[in-house]
Amino acid sequence: MSSNSGIQIPSRLPLLCTHDGVLLPGSTMRISVDTARNMQLVKSRLLKGTSLKSTIIGVIPNTRDPEHDSDELPSLHSIGTAGLAVQVVGSNWPKPHYTLLITGLCRFRVTQLLRERPFPVAEVEQLDKLEQYTEGGQADGELGELSQRFYQAAVQLVGMLDMSVPVVAKLRRLLDSLPRETLPDVLASMIRTSNKEKLQVLDAVDLEERFKKALPLLTRQIEGLKLLQKTRKLRPDDDKRVLAIRKGGVFPGRQFSLDEEVEDEDGDDTAMLEKKVKAAAMPEPALRVCLKELKRLKKMPQSMPEYALTHNYLEMMVELPWSKSTTDCLDIRAARVLLDNDHYAMEKLKRRVLEYLAVRQLKSTLKGPILCFVGPPGVGKTSVGRSIARTLGREFHRIALGGVCDQSDIRGHRRTYVGSMPGRIINGLKTVGVNNPVFLLDEVDKLGKSLQGDPAAALLEVLDPEQNHSFTDHYLNVPFDLSQVLFIATANTTATIPPALLDRMEVLQVPGYTQEEKVEIAHRHLIPHQLEQHGLTPQQLQIPQDTTKDIISKYTREAGVRSLERKIGAICRAVAVKVAEGHKVSRCMCREPTLRNYETYTSPPEMPIVIDHIALKDILGPPVFEMEVSERLTLPGVAIGLAWTPMGGEIMFVEASRMEGDGQLTLTGQLGDVMKESAHLAISWLRSNAKTYLLANGSADPLEGTDIHLHFPAGAVTKDGPSAGVTIVTCLASLLSGRLVRSDVAMTGEITLRGLVLPVGGIKDKVLAAHRANLKRVIIPKRNEKDLEEIPAHVRADLDFVFASTLDEVLNAAFDGGFPAAVNHPQVVSKL
Repeated sequence: MSSNSGIQIPSRLPLLCTHDGVLLPGSTMRISVDTARNMQLVKSRLLKGTSLKSTIIGVIPNTRDPEHDSDELPSLHSIGTAGLAVQVVGSNWPKPHYTLLITGLCRFRVTQLLRERPFPVAEVEQLDKLEQYTEGGQADGELGELSQRFYQAAVQLVGMLDMSVPVVAKLRRLLDSLPRETLPDVLASMIRTSNKEKLQVLDAVDLEERFKKALPLLTRQIEGLKLLQKTRKLRPDDDKRVLAIRKGGVFPGRQFSLDEEVEDEDGDDTAMLEKKVKAAAMPEPALRVCLKELKRLKKMPQSMPEYALTHNYLEMMVELPWSKSTTDCLDIRAARVLLDNDHYAMEKLKRRVLEYLAVRQLKSTLKGPILCFVGPPGVGKTSVGRSIARTLGREFHRIALGGVCDQSDIRGHRRTYVGSMPGRIINGLKTVGVNNPVFLLDEVDKLGKSLQGDPAAALLEVLDPEQNHSFTDHYLNVPFDLSQVLFIATANTTATIPPALLDRMEVLQVPGYTQEEKVEIAHRHLIPHQLEQHGLTPQQLQIPQDTTKDIISKYTREAGVRSLERKIGAICRAVAVKVAEGHKVSRCMCREPTLRNYETYTSPPEMPIVIDHIALKDILGPPVFEMEVSERLTLPGVAIGLAWTPMGGEIMFVEASRMEGDGQLTLTGQLGDVMKESAHLAISWLRSNAKTYLLANGSADPLEGTDIHLHFPAGAVTKDGPSAGVTIVTCLASLLSGRLVRSDVAMTGEITLRGLVLPVGGIKDKVLAAHRANLKRVIIPKRNEKDLEEIPAHVRADLDFVFASTLDEVLNAAFDGGFPAAVNHPQVVSKL
C-alpha cells in the first residue's frame, strides 16, 4: 500500500476477538477461529459475503486469560485493527474450526457496541489519517528525526543479516519502498516481541509516540545480533555448533531471530570438511568428485535445500574406510584352537577357514572368499560367522536380508530423491570403520522381489569376486573396493536362491547334528551358558548325560539345538525357583514324585541338585515325542521313507489300504506333482510285475475290482520330490502281498518304469534322521554310496546300509526273509 491515508473502512464493522496475537497495520497473520461468536462471524460475513466490503472485519485483541474464557463477551479493547480476510480454511479435526489469513489495513477506535449476538458489531472511527506525510515530502522537527533514526536502525539490522536469504533481500527492498510512517508497524510485527509490547505499539495512535515505542524494540534486536557475532568470533573452532537468529530480543536463556531462520555461514565447518577430504586417502576418482562437490558447497548459501544434501554426502564420503584396514591374525594353530573351543563338529567349515589362513600366509593380496553356509535352522551358521571374524581378528557386521524386497537396500538411493541414503553394504562399512571386515549376509534365501527391483540381482555385483573391487553404490556414485571383505551368506536351502547368485558363492553344507554331537554341544556350551543366564553355578545344578539324551530324544526333534537350549533353560528356571525359595531339595530329585511336594524349610536346598528322568518329567511334562515305529508297522501296507526338509531330515510314514472298487488310485497328504507321478509310476511297475512277485491272486491285474488309497500322514505339510518312489513301491507291495515290512527299515530313492533305483539328494540329513529314530537298516540308491563319507563314523557303525540299484534289491531288503519272485529275470544293464 502506498499510504494509509487513502484507506476508507466502513463505519460499522463485525469484530473478531482473538487470543492468537496482535495484528498491526501492514502485517499479515493467521488467526484460528473456534469460538461460537467468531465461527458465526466467519459463516455469516466472510463465507456468504459477495462484495469486497464484506471481507473487511475488525480484529480486537482479547486480553482475557484463555484458560478463564467464557461465552460472555469480554470487555473490548478500545483500539483494534481493520483487516482484510485474504483466505479462509476450514477443518473438522481435532474439532470444527476455521483458520483465517488476515492482512492489517489501519487502526480504528470502538465508539459504540451495536450488538453482541450472533457476533459483535460496533460503530468504529478510523484513526490512521496521516496527512502529516505525503509521498514526496519529508517531515521536519522531532518526528522527522525519529523517523530517520528508525530507518537507519532498520537498515543496520538488515545489513547484519545474510542477504542471500530471500526474505532478508525482500525486507531490504521494502525499507526503500514503504512510506516511513508504516515502518514501526511492519518491523514491530517482524521481530519477536511480546503481545504486551505489540499492544503498546497498537495503542500508539500518535505517529511520534509510535516511533518512540518501536525504536527500543529495534535497538534491542540489533544489540542481540552484535552479541551473537561477538560470541562466534570467540569460538571459531566450534564447527559443529549451528547458531541461528531466532525471533526475539536478548533474554536470559532465549535465542532470537526473524521469521526466516538465518544460519551462520560457518566457513570453519567447510574448511574442516576440506581437511577431512584431503586426509581420507581416497582413490583418485572419489577425491575428484569430493573436491568438485566441496567447491559447489562453498558457493552455495546455507539456506538452499541442496546445501544440506551436499554436506551430508561429503560427510559420508570422509567417514568411509577407503584405506583403513585391520591386520589379520594368521596363526593357524591359534585359529584351530579358537574354532574348536567355540564350535563342536563343523569340520568342513573349520577346514575351509584354516585353508584361507594358510593361503593368506603365502599370498597377502588374496581376495576375500564368498562363502554360503546352507543348513537347517539352529545349527550355528550365524554364530560360526562371528567365530571366523574373531579368529581372523577382523570386525564383524551382520546384515539381515530376510524379507528385503527393494534393491535400494543393497545399492542405495540416488541423491536426486528426497531422503536418499546409501545401501546396507556401504552403511555397514561406515559402521565398522575398516575396509576388510567379515560381512554376514543372513537369510539370503529369503530375499523378496517387488516393484522396487530385485535385491538378489543387486547382490550379483557385491558377491562377484571379479566385479566387487569396483562396487558402485547409487548414493556415492563412485567405485568402492569390496574385494578385501570376507562375505559369508547363510541360507536354509538353495532352492530359493537364484541360480546366477548361487553360482557366485562357494556353498558349504552345514548338516544337522547327531545325538552324540548334541550331547557334547549341550555340555560344552548350552548348559554353561544357561547356568550363567539364570544365575546358577555347576555346584548348584547338574544335568547328567543320560538326562541330556532323554531331552534330545523325547522332548526335541530338530536338526539344530535351539529347542534343546530352551528345554535346558526351563530346567534352570525350575531349579532357580527352588533355590530362591529356600526349599530343601534332595540330592537326587528322583526320590520325590514331583517338585511341588517338597516341604518348605528356612535352610537352602542341598547342593548340587541332580536332574534325573523323573525330575525331568516333572519339569518338562510328559515326553512330546515317542518312538512309534513298531506300532505303525503292525499292519501290511505301511512303510517308512526318508525326507529332506529345511529343518533337516525326517522319517515319513506311507500308508496304503485297499477296498472294493474299479481300480482307482486315491492320493492324500497334500502331495506335489512329482510325488503323485511317483505313486502312479509305482502302481504301473507293480501291475506290470504282478505275476513275477505273485501279487495277482489268480487274476491278470492286481487292481482288478480293487481301489487303492495311498496316504502320507501330516496332511497339513506340503510334500514333493521323487525320493519317495521306493517307499511307495514297498508300501504297495506289502499291501498286495499281505506281508509286513520290517519295522527297523527306512528307505529313499527314485524309481523308473524299468525298476531301476536312481540317486537322490540330502543323504546325510536323511541318514541322521533314521539314526535319531533308532532305525537299524537304511536302503539308499547304489549311486549314493559316495555320500556316506560325510556321515560320522559312529553313525555308520550303528546302521546297516543296503545299496540298491533295482527295486528287486529294495524289496528283498525291506521284508524279513526277502521278497522272492516266481521267475528271476536277469537285469539288463543299459549301455546308453
